[in-house]
Amino acid sequence: MKIIIAGAGDVGFHLAKLLSYESQDTYIIDFDSEKLNYLNNHLDVITKKGDATSIKLLKEIGIDSADLLIAVTDSPNTNFTISVIGKSLGVKKTIARIDSTEFLNTTEINFKDFGVDFMISPQELAADEIKMQLNQSSFNETVAFENGLFNVMGTTLTYKSPIVDLTVKEAKKKFSDVDFITIAIKRDGVSQTIIPRGDTKYEVDDQVYFSVPNYSIKKLYPIIGKKHLNIKNVMILGGSSIGEKTARNLCKDNFNVTLVEKNREKAAALAEELGNTLIINGDGRDLELLEEENIREMDAFIAVTGNSETNIMSCLVAKSKGVKKTIALVENMDYIDISQTIGIESLINKKLIAASNIFRHIRKGEILALANLHNIDAEVFEFEVQPNAKITKAPIKDLRFPREAVFGGIIRDGNAMMSFGDMQIQDGDKVIVFCLPEAISTVEGLFN
Repeated sequence: MKIIIAGAGDVGFHLAKLLSYESQDTYIIDFDSEKLNYLNNHLDVITKKGDATSIKLLKEIGIDSADLLIAVTDSPNTNFTISVIGKSLGVKKTIARIDSTEFLNTTEINFKDFGVDFMISPQELAADEIKMQLNQSSFNETVAFENGLFNVMGTTLTYKSPIVDLTVKEAKKKFSDVDFITIAIKRDGVSQTIIPRGDTKYEVDDQVYFSVPNYSIKKLYPIIGKKHLNIKNVMILGGSSIGEKTARNLCKDNFNVTLVEKNREKAAALAEELGNTLIINGDGRDLELLEEENIREMDAFIAVTGNSETNIMSCLVAKSKGVKKTIALVENMDYIDISQTIGIESLINKKLIAASNIFRHIRKGEILALANLHNIDAEVFEFEVQPNAKITKAPIKDLRFPREAVFGGIIRDGNAMMSFGDMQIQDGDKVIVFCLPEAISTVEGLFN
């Protein structure tokens, strides 16, 4: 598959990194020589310095033979233009990073007619992610499949969890009335993600990811030693597009939202746009201001300024004031590994979310959805099983399924089902699979 990526920023780099696990024919275009040199030194891709709107440049790298053109520069207008030109020159499919909500939601214009097959907004995706995190507030990461029929949910175990010091097999026996599958464990001091087996033991401070059908979510709380938090009062720090979209989303669901914005003009504009949100003009790093605005009465604090350090520090302050749930927007990828260890329950990286959303268009096989988990260099897939796929030829226990992957569940005829050893996967099933990079091609082969 020949893929051209316009833009070597965080989204483009992460896409290139994901593609480096496979034998994709990948080209990356950017003006920045430093970024391109870094890509050349770390990933197996072909880089091209220049303007991705250049017809000459696109022809030089064979745009007419490309399967996919992904425009993820920092300029939405440039991305739109790149997609239109690329489609006119013969690329099969285009994806553009577009920030305009109006573009994304309009039904009056079919942008495919202009050459843009798919549009993605990192801000919209991040706002949706924040809302989901608040709805499952005792977990620090949630990925929903099939509108929540199955969910991958991550949390850090404390000494209060009754599964600590039990093996996976012992925990399943003790809580036999609860349907859940432990698909991954991230443990301090262990570099590689643990794919749990029956004899794997849960430890305090493990970041554990469960695959859970919707009917078992409430029963999972006692297992992790936590209670469902009732989130009603929310404070948002930062009136960025993510802050605005998040406030709008939450107010629709009857949350009480306070938004703190430092810029006076921006705050005034937000006050006009968000009638149901209390807008405060002030510096969210000011402890006196936060106290005046009743930070101690807030159930959740969401920091989405443009500065990762500010977001992390303000969340730590909010936590010290008794706020139950904190969420930080972390743009600096280097902070992702340390945020949870210093007390930030949930973090959002909009570019990582965007890259994962785009990546499902690249995958081989019948992939319906794909997600990346924070701190884990692995993926969660949702496959749709095709007639005569290899995966249907034997019960799960008899399949030559790689040890670097694990089944998370099956959706059959709209019903969530557990994927235990005696289960045989059928044509038309939708299957959740957690997979480390080295096993991706093998797993995809079973579903082809």
